[in-house]
Amino acid sequence: MEELTFEQMLDESFKTIHTGEVVEGTVIDVKPEEMVLNIGYKSDGILTQNEYSNERTDLTTVAKVGDTMEVKIIKVNDGEGQVLLSYKRLAADRGNKRIEEAYNNQEVLTATVNQVLEGGLSVVVDEVRIFIPASLVSDTYERDLSKYKDQEIQFVITEYNPRRRRYIGDRRQLIAAEKAELQRKLFETLNVGDIIEGTVKNVTDFGAFVDLGGADGLLHISEMSWGRIENPKKVFKSGDKVKVLVKEINGSKIALSRKFDDENPWKDAEEKYAIGSVVTGHVARMTEFGAFIELENGIDALLHVSQISRDRVEKPSDVLKLGEEITAKVVDFSAEAHKISLSVRALTAPTPADDEAEDEDADVVSVDIDAEIAKQDAEEEAPAAEEAPAEETAEEAAEEAPAEDTAE
Repeated sequence: MEELTFEQMLDESFKTIHTGEVVEGTVIDVKPEEMVLNIGYKSDGILTQNEYSNERTDLTTVAKVGDTMEVKIIKVNDGEGQVLLSYKRLAADRGNKRIEEAYNNQEVLTATVNQVLEGGLSVVVDEVRIFIPASLVSDTYERDLSKYKDQEIQFVITEYNPRRRRYIGDRRQLIAAEKAELQRKLFETLNVGDIIEGTVKNVTDFGAFVDLGGADGLLHISEMSWGRIENPKKVFKSGDKVKVLVKEINGSKIALSRKFDDENPWKDAEEKYAIGSVVTGHVARMTEFGAFIELENGIDALLHVSQISRDRVEKPSDVLKLGEEITAKVVDFSAEAHKISLSVRALTAPTPADDEAEDEDADVVSVDIDAEIAKQDAEEEAPAAEEAPAEETAEEAAEEAPAEDTAE
């Protein structure tokens, strides 16, 4: 039997390795861009920075001499007698299995957004790059995705194709499911008459949509205050925290109000504005049939054109100005209808000619105030509706808003 040489015996003492094999090695040297591992082979293995991770990493921060780690052999001889190793490819192989399991089980994954691309977001899970299209980032369209950079997000895998290295994530369905659950819980406990806090989500010309934590409610312009609101956008803005009263629940639609009973100015109005009392207010708005005098926030009284003066007045605007202070006598009061009629004429002494022309009830004017106000409001809203942006049409507003009596 022929004796083996020392070199032959040394070669046989080392194990045989193959490309693609996974081996365990011990770190014997480490530099920022390269580390050397003893893998039990006649040649040491070289693990470069590029084969450690897709992210640029200082290798001295992740390993030290004496550490052991599993790596994948990508070349047995690089031409210089060295074995080339890869850590990221092994991690990717294992990551593929991890992603496949998550895809099959519809598991919710968590990862940090490492790139914001033109068409969506990119995240890495166990060295596997997953793309989340912009349309699947949220349940509403978001033009600017930059806020997600370096943010931790949750998603599910909706497409798994390792052959094409195509892995698609979906965050939108998680958000939709979460909102559906919040909505279910909200409607289980929400009742008409509840006072809750919400966040203003969007403000339009006809009102504001308030996020109640599971569903949005409409705070119509007519329900924003006991007083008159001309422009909701001057009162509320997105993000405002507001206390609201649940006025009506109709299916999934919620009507809200900020007309709280304890702030109702009409509570003691019958005593403050009794018939015969003299009051002072300011001209709030004018119509052809008279002027509305604001006595306090939430209480307007009608000064009919026939009661402005003992002289004949064609139009209130001929003798009055918006904001002008007016002192008048209360000649009619209806607590149920929230109506007050005033007369300046009743404060002036009548002439003999006036006495002949008037009877004892001349100071009380009969007019359908609600009908006149509704008519005026309709005329004011018509031009606004024509100028409204396309995305906020009257039809859409009608679909959003619950049926309610908007007549004041």
